[in-house]
Amino acid sequence: MSRILSKKESVYKNTAQAKKSRWKALNNQKYLYYMSIPFVLWVFVFQYFPLWGWTMAFQKYRPGVGFFEQKWVGLEHFRTLFQDDHFYQVLRNTLAMSFMGLIAGFVVPVIFALMLNEVRMGVMKRFVQTVSYLPHFVSWVVAAGIVSKMLSTDGGVVNSILMSLNLVDQPISFMSQGHWFWYIVTSADIWKETGWNAIIYLAAISGIGPELYEAARVDGASRLRQMWHITLPGIRPTIIVLLIMSIGHLLGNGFEKQFLLGNHMVIDYSEVLDLYALNHGLAMGRYSFGTAINIFNSMISLLLLFAANGIFKRFTKESIM
Repeated sequence: MSRILSKKESVYKNTAQAKKSRWKALNNQKYLYYMSIPFVLWVFVFQYFPLWGWTMAFQKYRPGVGFFEQKWVGLEHFRTLFQDDHFYQVLRNTLAMSFMGLIAGFVVPVIFALMLNEVRMGVMKRFVQTVSYLPHFVSWVVAAGIVSKMLSTDGGVVNSILMSLNLVDQPISFMSQGHWFWYIVTSADIWKETGWNAIIYLAAISGIGPELYEAARVDGASRLRQMWHITLPGIRPTIIVLLIMSIGHLLGNGFEKQFLLGNHMVIDYSEVLDLYALNHGLAMGRYSFGTAINIFNSMISLLLLFAANGIFKRFTKESIM
């Protein structure tokens, strides 16, 4: 009996000590928590509080009418969405451009970071890195104008090069060819974001111990072997985390690129879910329908995020949660 009581007392003491140490840690870091309050409020106000507006998807929303006076229609807008043939065409465009951007947006920056890391001239390395990430700070309005001008049939750089090499007899109207649109958007995104995305991988590479490379050189490993057996495994956690987060945003690839580079001749290939919500929701005064589209987008993104996180956690032991 005394042994049981002593065990209970020890458990109680350990629990009390754990609580005391926890409160002590909170007290020591209280200023950090005070500093985080504005950011927590910002996230709540701009990320969580607007979710109240999702109720519009289950109403026949009319502006200027009180919340309790709105007519509730249940899942009617979702049924309308899934019965619309145009929705599946838009979903196809979104998935196609998202997958192309996902693959190219990971492979190209990783390769670029690996190649840039092998440059031994410090001045040259800084110059290339600076030039490569400058397009990130250019707005898509300007970037779309540059891309359109380069692909123009009237003095465009691409057509001029193709004609000077005798690869084509006359200029190609790239911007009016629907089957070219996905590749144009993906290429423009690579040009604009590769340098910026490579910064994260370069930072991860800088954290790899130089003694690993020295040992590999002593063993006679070439630079290619060093990249394959040291650099890539060293940045694997960073690659996986960024890949999981990108998969979670697979359907939310924005609409700026498609809106600015698209036109009525390629609309069958350029319209994505966000543009569909804008054109068939807000522009037509169908606020509830537009909200239903965004809910579908968010739910699929959430499912993709959890699925990707679970798969990578099981097979690679790397995850974000």
